[in-house]
Amino acid sequence: MTAPALIIAAPRSGAGKTTVTLALLTALRRRGLKVQAAKAGPDYIDPTFHAAATGRASVNLDSWAMDLAFLDGLLHQVTADSDIVVIEGVMGLFDGIGREAGRTGATADLAARYRLPVLLVIDASGQSQSAAALVRGFASHDPNVRIAGLVLNRLGSDRHKRLVADAIDALPMPILGAVPRDETIALPERHLGLVQAREHGDLDARLDALADMAERHLDLDAIVALASPPFVSPSATHTALPPPGMRIALAQDAAFTFVYPHVVQGWRRQGAEIVPFSPLADEAPHESCDTCWLPGGYPELHAGALAAATNFKAGLAAFAATRPVHGECGGYMVLGQGLVDASGVRHAMARLLGHATSFAQRKLHLGYREARLLSDCALGKEGGEVRGHEFHYASLIETGNDPPLAEIADGEGKPLGTTGGRRGNVTGTFFHAIAAG
Repeated sequence: MTAPALIIAAPRSGAGKTTVTLALLTALRRRGLKVQAAKAGPDYIDPTFHAAATGRASVNLDSWAMDLAFLDGLLHQVTADSDIVVIEGVMGLFDGIGREAGRTGATADLAARYRLPVLLVIDASGQSQSAAALVRGFASHDPNVRIAGLVLNRLGSDRHKRLVADAIDALPMPILGAVPRDETIALPERHLGLVQAREHGDLDARLDALADMAERHLDLDAIVALASPPFVSPSATHTALPPPGMRIALAQDAAFTFVYPHVVQGWRRQGAEIVPFSPLADEAPHESCDTCWLPGGYPELHAGALAAATNFKAGLAAFAATRPVHGECGGYMVLGQGLVDASGVRHAMARLLGHATSFAQRKLHLGYREARLLSDCALGKEGGEVRGHEFHYASLIETGNDPPLAEIADGEGKPLGTTGGRRGNVTGTFFHAIAAG
C-alpha cells in the first residue's frame, strides 16, 4: 500500500520549516503512527533530526542530482512501509537552479511531479495583512503546485493572529496552524546549519516540547487528512553510486557524520558490507576491508584530537599502501598535510595528499556540482559523471602537486575547473556525491 504524503515548505529559508516539521513528526509518532520523513535537496543535518523524531532513517529526495527514475524509486520505497510521509522542503518553495523544468532541485519539483499537497509555513513576524498577498502569490505562481494549507508561525499576539487570519480568510486556503513566537523552541546553529542531533543531550526533551506545541497549535487531524498518496510507480531503482568495495571501512563519529542514507543503502543492496570505525577513538580502518571512505563532517572542531590519533593515521597510511582510500569534504581535509582550525592553530593531518586547508580563512563554497572523473576512483570509472554538491567554509591554503580528481561544473553547467587530488590509492575532494550523473 502507498502511504499518503505531504510537503512542508515556506516562502524562504528561516521561516520555521524544520521546527514545524519536527513538531509534526514527533506528535504523529506519539499518536502511534508509523511516520516516515524525507528532505528535499542536499542536506545532511536535518535528516538526523527527522530520524530522532520518527525512529527511522530519513531520506533525501533531490530532483537535480538524482535520475528521475531513481527518485521515483526512492519515494516509492519510503511510502511502502509507513502510515504517512512528511517531506521537509529546502529554501523557499520555488527556489532552484532553473536549468531544466522539473529538475531544478526546488521543492516545487517534488510537489508537481508527485501531485503532493503543500503545507506552507508563513513567518508572520513583521507583517499582518500583507501575509495574504504573499499567500495569494504563492498559490497562483505555478498551477502544478497545490498549496493545500497554511501554518502561521511566530505570531506576536492574539490580535496579530486575528489580523493575519482575517486577511487570509478571503482566500480558499485553510489555516491549519497558528504558532506563537517562542525563542525557547529554536534549535542552536553553527556554520553548516543546525548543531547536529547527536550533540544534543536534551534532544528527546526538545522534541517532546515541540510535540506539545504541535498538539496545542496545529490541527493535526486536518493535516493528516491533507496528505495524499503520491503519483509514483513502483519502478526498480538503480544504485546511486556503485559500491567502492565489497567491505567498506566507513569513518563514523562526531568528526565524520555526513553520509547520505540512500548511498549506504545502495551499497548494501549491491552486497557490500559496511564496517564503521572511529578516527576520534584512534581506530584505524579494519584490515579485513578492501576500501576506506572518510565522509564529511566537522573535522575542524576536532583537529587536535585527529592530529593526536597516531594509530588512526598510521593505520590509514598502511591501508592506503594497498587499497583505495577516499575522502569527501571533511574527509578530504583530513587526508591533507595540515588543517588550520578557527583559532589559527595548524594541526598535522594524515599527509596522504599534498594539500592543506584552513578554517581560519573562511569562505563559503555552496552549490550543486557535476563532476567528470579524470581517473578510476571510489566514485566511479574514468570519464564517469557524478552529481552532488559543495557546502563548506574551509579554504585551500596549499594546493600541493597531486593530479586533480575531477573536472567540475556548477548546477547550470558553468565550468569551474578541476577539483580534488589523487595520489596512488588515495583520492579526495570537497565534492559530496549524491548520485551518478
